[in-house]
Amino acid sequence: MYLGKVMVVFGTRPEAIKMAPVVKELQKVPDIHTVVTVTAQHREMLDQVLRLFEIQPDYDLNLMETRQDLFSITIGALSGLKEVLEKEKPDLVIVHGDTTTTLAASLAAFYMRIPVAHVEAGLRTRNKYSPFPEEMNRTLTGRLTELHFAPTDTSRENLLAEATAEFKIWVTGNTVIDALLSIIKDDYQFGREFDGIDMSKRLILVTTHRRENWGERMREIYQALLELVEEFPDIAVVFPVHKNPVVRSIAEEMLSGKPRIHLLEPLDYEPFAHLMNISYLVVTDSGGLQEEAPALGKPVLVLRDTTERPEAVTAGTVKLVGTSRRKIYEETKKLLSDPREYDKMARAINPYGDGKAARRIVRELISFLYVRIGAQV
Repeated sequence: MYLGKVMVVFGTRPEAIKMAPVVKELQKVPDIHTVVTVTAQHREMLDQVLRLFEIQPDYDLNLMETRQDLFSITIGALSGLKEVLEKEKPDLVIVHGDTTTTLAASLAAFYMRIPVAHVEAGLRTRNKYSPFPEEMNRTLTGRLTELHFAPTDTSRENLLAEATAEFKIWVTGNTVIDALLSIIKDDYQFGREFDGIDMSKRLILVTTHRRENWGERMREIYQALLELVEEFPDIAVVFPVHKNPVVRSIAEEMLSGKPRIHLLEPLDYEPFAHLMNISYLVVTDSGGLQEEAPALGKPVLVLRDTTERPEAVTAGTVKLVGTSRRKIYEETKKLLSDPREYDKMARAINPYGDGKAARRIVRELISFLYVRIGAQV
């Protein structure tokens, strides 16, 4: 029985990683026609994930521009997706998470009266400017969504608190765990981009990119790293630097050429995941790494004052440290100096699932499409 056409839309590397397991699982269902559309609001970082998971988009809007802003991304995505939706007329649009692509795709689908399924639904900080613009992207998407796939019970409770109907919410786990566990190999060989890094050191993996951290906050973060490297001769900082020129200029000014601080170009997901796997701990303002690193037993210090992933804080796998130089230094020093504190975080149980989230999501999509067909007969 032909169940219908599903369009999966995403535009960034984190989205692609988390949507890849859903796409691959959908493609196993012969009764569903799956159409993959990418906006490419991040070009190079998206393409390497598509190659890794062997996903060929049916449509590529190729939106990325130099120094693009939120206005241009939103307008471009809405306009481009309108044309694709008019041509394909899908029965369902699937979006992920909290990007500008997610909001634009949900709004475009709503304008055409096409139901939306939201993967990684229900994450909230309740502060519309933190993280910015992600908090409002996902909140507004939630109001446009028909099927909410929440990664945890906490996310489900957030949706219920917003008067989302209980029968429209499913707790599935997070698909990033599916993706991560599918590529980690014990015998992985690192490439030449890691030449010069002493792998016998305790590696601190660092990532920074959040808009709210640009400027003085970023300088505070990097100053803390300099002080830690000076105090602990057995550590090395490995920092794949985001492409954004605002981030790169400060990172290069403060950290370039410093002993045991390695500034790398952005890494493909496979080497990045394996770097995370051999790291001692992770210092980041990313959202996704709060889920991924604990799955590999790595403590995470989060360079933010709020998080939409409070269950990780409750579980003890991550700790909010903000962007104060002193706080970052003290909390990182504690993990480097106190084995009990380190083990407490490293051995905490990751609340984000078992690697089977995509199967649960696709099972519910099949049910939705089956019921929809029956309602139309």
